Amino acid sequence: MTQSGISQHLRKLEEFLGVALIQRQGRQFTPTEAGRKLYGEAHEIVESLSTLSQRLGEDPVYEGLVRILSPGSVGLKLYPRFLKIQQGHPKLIIDYRFAPNRDVERSLLEYRCDMGLMTSPSALDEIASQPVASEALILVTPVAIKNTDWSTLLKLGYVGHPDGAYHASLLLGANYLEFQHVDMFALRGFSNQISLILEPVSLGLGFTVLPEHAVNAFDRPELIRSHRLETPVSETLFLATRRHRALPARVKNLIAMAREWL
Repeated sequence: MTQSGISQHLRKLEEFLGVALIQRQGRQFTPTEAGRKLYGEAHEIVESLSTLSQRLGEDPVYEGLVRILSPGSVGLKLYPRFLKIQQGHPKLIIDYRFAPNRDVERSLLEYRCDMGLMTSPSALDEIASQPVASEALILVTPVAIKNTDWSTLLKLGYVGHPDGAYHASLLLGANYLEFQHVDMFALRGFSNQISLILEPVSLGLGFTVLPEHAVNAFDRPELIRSHRLETPVSETLFLATRRHRALPARVKNLIAMAREWL
């Protein structure tokens, strides 16, 4: 470019930005503070653009953010293992949240989640869900309770949680002719925190029904008793992703690990 062409571009840039970029002294000039800032930031932008195609082609297995949603029970099993992977690969970021099925589906639909686990298959065309494991449902009582006949459960009362009515209907409905719905039991407490549901049970306040991973994660197992009933019932876990979405390598890698661990 000619010197006059450069001067014309500078004037147009100064008009657009509304600030002086250079201080003119005849044929000489020095950059103003705004000019120095513009040069520095523009230099970084040009450098970034020059490597953009290279960075777009990269797909590292252990770098970047992975967003996972699942029920709390299986989360108690998977999240600590994912954190160990992150410890060995600091550029990998795990965002793990506990959520019910409807929230998992919504997050996948809105691209706010990379992978999810659900306790029922998705009916939405946009969501692909495949069975990956089954998890036993367990009747849990205070440790002193050895007999789980109907009258004992009625006397104990029930400790609720968000999936409690559903879990109780599956397990108790398959093993007790008297069972109709969970409201038949006196409610002794309720918690929406998966790690706290067994606290009142351990204190002798009632019984509950939980998936096996949640029971195994309780840190004072000597205070509770797990009962395997005559008719076992398991809950199927489904791995869900957004259909037709090309998943990055880091997500595929964690999906493979989750399948193996489950």
